[in-house]
Amino acid sequence: MAGAVAGGEDRTSELLQLLNDVVVASKGCGGGAFKKDCTDLVRRIALLTHLFEEIRLFKGREFGPLDASTSSTNSSSRESWASDLVVALQVAKRLVLLATNFTSNSTPSVPVNHNDEASKKISFQFQCVTWKLEKALADIPYDQFDISEEVEEQVELVRAQLRRAIERYGSGMNSREMSFHGLSQSLVESGKWVYVENSAKTIASIPRSFSAESADEMTIHKTQSSSNSCEPPSLCSANEIQVDCQEDDIKKPDATAIPDDFMCPISLELMRDPVIVATGQTYERSYIQRWIDCGNTTCPKTQQKLLYLTLTPNYVLRSLITRWCINNNIGHPTGLTNGKIKKSDGSFRDISGDIATIQALVRKLSSRSTEERRAAATEIRSLSKRSTDNRILLAEAGAIPVLVNLITTEDGLTQENAVTSILNLSIYENNKGLIMLAGAVTSIVQVLRAGSMEVKENAAATLFSLSLADENKIIIGASGAIPALVELLQNGSTRGKKDAATALFNLCIYQGNKGRAVRAGIVKPLLKMLTDSSNCMVDEALTIMSVLANHQEAKVTIVKAGTIPVLIDLLRRGLPRNKENATAILLALCKRDTESLACISRLGAIIPLTELTKSGTERAKRKATSLLVHLRKLQHL
Repeated sequence: MAGAVAGGEDRTSELLQLLNDVVVASKGCGGGAFKKDCTDLVRRIALLTHLFEEIRLFKGREFGPLDASTSSTNSSSRESWASDLVVALQVAKRLVLLATNFTSNSTPSVPVNHNDEASKKISFQFQCVTWKLEKALADIPYDQFDISEEVEEQVELVRAQLRRAIERYGSGMNSREMSFHGLSQSLVESGKWVYVENSAKTIASIPRSFSAESADEMTIHKTQSSSNSCEPPSLCSANEIQVDCQEDDIKKPDATAIPDDFMCPISLELMRDPVIVATGQTYERSYIQRWIDCGNTTCPKTQQKLLYLTLTPNYVLRSLITRWCINNNIGHPTGLTNGKIKKSDGSFRDISGDIATIQALVRKLSSRSTEERRAAATEIRSLSKRSTDNRILLAEAGAIPVLVNLITTEDGLTQENAVTSILNLSIYENNKGLIMLAGAVTSIVQVLRAGSMEVKENAAATLFSLSLADENKIIIGASGAIPALVELLQNGSTRGKKDAATALFNLCIYQGNKGRAVRAGIVKPLLKMLTDSSNCMVDEALTIMSVLANHQEAKVTIVKAGTIPVLIDLLRRGLPRNKENATAILLALCKRDTESLACISRLGAIIPLTELTKSGTERAKRKATSLLVHLRKLQHL
């Protein structure tokens, strides 16, 4: 835990440093064309200083994962807001430098043409950065860091200013005339920014770090994620675009120029799962889905209204991109070379015999014989459970697309083995992207609704595993998986409920999925778990509810369901961790809600809260103290 705390402090220090860098970068933006844009952006960013300082002074960290082994996942969810802000501030810094450089390179005697292509591109990027900052600020968990109301109100003011700025930028640009390849493309042309392939991950940013201790006969629980959560559409990835405003016309020798048509207009990254929207424009699925989830109903590129929100896969473009990646040696590193696989100590092991065996097994998956397909799926389930090497080899042999096709087969045993094999294969990080590209989510959701109970359990566990990659949270949430998971949470077996709870918890880290979960009726089964005499899933219910409680729609639904009396009862009789989470939820529900505060006061919460300030966990003491402060303020009104 000490390491986690240190990591959080490092991230906050990084935010403060980036904030200072943005301010410093703006000092060279004299009186040029983008002086006002730079000044407004920097002024709003500077107002976040007090927020970052309060978080840095905060010594504790939130507890309360689904069980002890999921602490790394919960830690990741707490830090995702910081990751989003780091990327947003990095991009803001680069944009301010660009705007300054654009101004300094302008000929003083020649007026700047605000309608020329370069100016339009920079104006559009100010809109992108502003949008990104606003969305990143929306996910800050104020209550987890005991942020003062004054600072919270200041941040909300900044968000309101950013939203107004987004509207002004949108109305001030003729989007149809503007080249949408934007900032990075113009800089590539000037020789100041270049695309650089990052050897640690693919350009498409599909992989994310993940580890799991078990997958086959039990729920996956132990996870580790190191990616940005819920990242809004961005103009670039800081890892993939390098800025050098000091050196002109220098191109890195290992730079890989991505064809314009292969880049997502929103992220400016290489697309892996291109989809077509109603206007005929193509985007990377996760980025356009996030755009839609944020309530936008227009095409980002053309600003035309989307007559429908269905996303159609662009198979032709995907095929062209795949071919280009192969020709340019861009893809997922597997460590497999000439029939040998790289071991952790750097040496190689000859697996040519294993490759031949696995290839023969994969071919049997396509056999006309039901028995042969069933036997092959059973063997692949066993192999995929045993080792990482097997997971790599099975993916290399093309097992994933065939297994995905078998998920919806009519043979129950084959279906079960296919789903579980995909679950096991998803443990290897690079396989997640392959599974998503094979269209597995649609099939998994289908059997989650109509399969046997064991199939449903493993389908839920698979969705959890896949959702560890943040872009997958968006795609899975939009697939219809959440209502099926809520149904399993309500009516499944004990293991099925736990699998569903784990998947729902992880999916609801993404803000856009919280509303989906509420509309799917998640509050009712959560409340039932809290009042169940067996108390077997109180921890899970409280943890999911704590994730939802900061979402306005969820907040209203939780209060209307009569949850407050149940939470107060847990303050009196619950285990220490239950009391801690119940207090945190009550605090989230009652902020700026005098009616709920009055309800808590009437129900006699002051006595157990006072006791909690003396004998509770450190986090419970903080939450209880903060809630008592609100109650005292109410009494003086």
